[in-house]
Amino acid sequence: MRLDDYDKDIKVRDLGRGKGGFGGGGGGGLAMLLNFLPLLLGRKLGCGTVLLIAAAGAFFMYSNGGLGFLGGSSGEQTATAGSSNADEVCTLDPMRKEVCDTLSSLDNTWERLFQQNGARYRTPTLSFFTDRNRSGCGAAQSAMGPFYCPADEGIYIDTSFFNDLERRTGAGGDFARSYVIAHEVGHHIQKLEGTADQVRQMQARSSKADGNALQVRMELQADCYAGVWAGLNANRIEPGDLEEGMRAANAIGDDTIMKSAGRRPVPESFTHGTSQQRMTWLRKGLQTRDPSQCNTFQTNRL
Repeated sequence: MRLDDYDKDIKVRDLGRGKGGFGGGGGGGLAMLLNFLPLLLGRKLGCGTVLLIAAAGAFFMYSNGGLGFLGGSSGEQTATAGSSNADEVCTLDPMRKEVCDTLSSLDNTWERLFQQNGARYRTPTLSFFTDRNRSGCGAAQSAMGPFYCPADEGIYIDTSFFNDLERRTGAGGDFARSYVIAHEVGHHIQKLEGTADQVRQMQARSSKADGNALQVRMELQADCYAGVWAGLNANRIEPGDLEEGMRAANAIGDDTIMKSAGRRPVPESFTHGTSQQRMTWLRKGLQTRDPSQCNTFQTNRL
């Protein structure tokens, strides 16, 4: 996807590498799993977590594997930790530059859409880190994949994740990576629209299965929002981009993840939707280019 260079006023920062283990406690794979489990089962995180599960063969939710294959990012960290200068942060390596370009395009697209509706758009803060750090929602770990934190309206990412994703699932390419970021910005849109808070309130009163079903609708709407952004920038799309996006959406469907782990898919446990559903809603956003067509909460058929 051909994107313009990022705007210099995007909200971006480099957190560097934090100290200590996950959650400040250190420990091995089991300790880390026990820290992750409430987040995963409590449906607090977005696309990044499920992408990790896919990349690791779904060992978090469906097997007893460890985290041994997930190391830190390659290359030496040279940007100043805590820096918020876009040029210093975004030009550290080509992958960061690509993420910054994607975020800038997303900001510009969603700001125009909000203005058309007489609403104000707040830009999310993009936070790069290496290995581990902290977010407004708690610990940030490269093992978690990219995620959105509604508490501080931030997107957190260790770009080494993309290398792991491509190596483990074959879901590579610039458009696949942009889709991941666009999905997380989709969660930011849900925060701004009030959808996220409404769903969390309903989940608090729901059974586990019903809460999971609500989360599936949240994730599919974020996929659709990602498609809207891509559709409104269709003149930037290059041959092969759409295939990359659909391949990524297919790889991270709950049913595909379970099957890759050798387990029978259990629809009641789905939190992000099937591969077909994820591709369908990404495609719907691409084709309609209309956020109002992404209301997954007003349809019986996902």
